[in-house]
Amino acid sequence: MDWYFYIAVPAILSQFLFLYYICRNYRYALQKYAKERSYSPRTALIVPCRGVEPDFEKNITSFFSQAYDNYILWFVVENPSDPACEKLKTLISRLAPLSKAKDVRILIAGPAKSSAQKVHNLLYCYQQLPADIEVMAFADSDACIKPNWLSHIVYPLQNDRYGAAAGYRWFVPKRNNLASLALSAINAKVAQLLGHSIFNQAWGGSMAIRVDTFRKIGLDKIWQTAASDDLSLTYAVKKSKMRLAFVPACLVASYESCTFSELFEFARRQFIITRVYKPGIWSFALFGTLYSILGLWAGLVLAIYAYSISANHLALYAAVPIIFLAAQLLSAILRQTMISKLLTDNWPKLKRAAAADILASSLWTILLFFFILSSAFGRTIVWRGIKYRLISPTETVILSQDK
Repeated sequence: MDWYFYIAVPAILSQFLFLYYICRNYRYALQKYAKERSYSPRTALIVPCRGVEPDFEKNITSFFSQAYDNYILWFVVENPSDPACEKLKTLISRLAPLSKAKDVRILIAGPAKSSAQKVHNLLYCYQQLPADIEVMAFADSDACIKPNWLSHIVYPLQNDRYGAAAGYRWFVPKRNNLASLALSAINAKVAQLLGHSIFNQAWGGSMAIRVDTFRKIGLDKIWQTAASDDLSLTYAVKKSKMRLAFVPACLVASYESCTFSELFEFARRQFIITRVYKPGIWSFALFGTLYSILGLWAGLVLAIYAYSISANHLALYAAVPIIFLAAQLLSAILRQTMISKLLTDNWPKLKRAAAADILASSLWTILLFFFILSSAFGRTIVWRGIKYRLISPTETVILSQDK
């Protein structure tokens, strides 16, 4: 079995390269997070709402509390009968007088005809913008942002090489059931890939783009038939040969609990959207997770077999699964250490999720692979009660909608 040398050595080296990449992202996150930001272009903070979610009041309050002197705050819903409307009116009357936001309002976008409802709502807001708005920032109503969020999310946009800037979500389990812990761990694996990296992707719950860039890259047209606000933005930015900045200070806590059926529906939907909009990233995720699984478990089986037949180079056989396991454990420790420093207020609630991520890191990789594989077929998704068929990154068909 001397041929194994030519497999084992590259496999081991790949894990050291992977750890180098993860460590670089870790340092990037801590260094960028700590910096003060002073750039403050005229900005519209746009928050799409649909229904009243748990912690709705807490999340909405955070948008009024931005330490930023030059912004307007717009909430947008599909229709005035949305339960969020009345709640928003109450919060606006109470919080607007205390906020630095210059103009606070609720916009009614109407039903979408050729795009996802959320994308339609955001595009409607863009069409109503005053001429002096330089930057659009977007946040989701299920995210709770920090007072410095807006100053951080717009800061990279003063550099022309960046087409957009984005944070990401970090799921904080509301209940520590197994499915919710799995959701937090799997999402954490994805978040760890963001940094000083070509893998950066926008996330609609925490992103910003200059208005002139929005027009330049054609998002005003792409969004007319898009299913995903963030991946279509990522698609357009990268197609235009611009970079996407990841902003660690704009990682936001998202409080969720779920069952395994809800987790499967969510994960499959996300990866179907990724497969349509960014097939290269989807393929990398599929084969990357498969590679991690084979490196550990197939490597372990081969090591046991080599021992049973007293093969040469037993140390090399043993090294492969040990190094793959060590790399997965160290990666989990690094991402949880990072989030303990970035989301300090949420860390007490995250300790069980962190322990689950570290102790079962290899098992979450298998579950992640299953979710990605399940998205290999089909282009139909259900999102907030609306069924869509994704034709391409620039074309979506609405199939049905709950009344």
